[in-house]
Amino acid sequence: MILTVTLNAALDVTYGVDRLCPRTSHRVGTARRRAGGKGVNVARVLSALGRGSVVTGLVGGPTGTLIRDDLRTVTGLRDELVPVRGDSRQTVTVVSHHDGDATVFNEGGSHVTPDEWRAFTDRFASLARHARVVTLCGSLPPGLPSDAYAHLVRTAREAGAVTVLDTSGPPLLDALGAGPDVVKPNAAELAAATGCDDVAGAAARLRALGAGTVVVSSGPDGLYAVTPDGAWRAAPPERLAGNPTGAGDACVAALAAGLADGRRPPGVLREAVALSAAAVPRPVAGDVDADLYRRFRTAVTVEDIHAAHPH
Repeated sequence: MILTVTLNAALDVTYGVDRLCPRTSHRVGTARRRAGGKGVNVARVLSALGRGSVVTGLVGGPTGTLIRDDLRTVTGLRDELVPVRGDSRQTVTVVSHHDGDATVFNEGGSHVTPDEWRAFTDRFASLARHARVVTLCGSLPPGLPSDAYAHLVRTAREAGAVTVLDTSGPPLLDALGAGPDVVKPNAAELAAATGCDDVAGAAARLRALGAGTVVVSSGPDGLYAVTPDGAWRAAPPERLAGNPTGAGDACVAALAAGLADGRRPPGVLREAVALSAAAVPRPVAGDVDADLYRRFRTAVTVEDIHAAHPH
């Protein structure tokens, strides 16, 4: 079982417009509302792959009810979310059909009390005992300590589960000492965390601070990964237009599935790039283009950086 954690779950609202123009009004062509947050999106992609997963995290209020209703009646994902008193947040993504660009507005989330956090950590410890892989994704809601992910990484390790961490800023840095098995920052998050613009050097710094493997997403250029066994670069065969907001979540889903299966890094990275690319043409995060995924699985190039030969 793969356990996905979304501490700052959201109702994702996606608007499609012909062209996004600042300081004007817009007529919305399409509007979609559904359960979201990075870990929920990871679970959606895993479901599309036919992989079992369990969704946990924190939700509350009327928005939280909408999130849980969507998970139960539309998505069919197993919901082990823990209720909180505050209302869950919404995110708004505006996608321009003219150029495929996406503009995202993220609410901060409602305050979580110490008692609510303790209730979640108790639930998490119970769930982690049945998980092979745990993904820890997204921002922390107000009220949680910046070392919240560090606590969850330690708990998962004690339960025998492998961890994949996808967050940024202080929560990322504070979790490294707990030894997450995989961290997946994007290039901008990596540079912000380390103060280093060189991807290889910055990834090495995260490993020195405790990360087992660092997988860096560089948008249309693919992935760079440094592991205890070496370093690889994986690239898609072509660039795609569309909404890139769900690509990182699709990447985490592929990493989690690969770790659950015990696959070697080159194969995991090939899957991760193919699945990430297949998310870009889809209008909402958490969906993938199945035909594109199948086509890219055999077309992604994976290069061993040290040996300089393709796998």
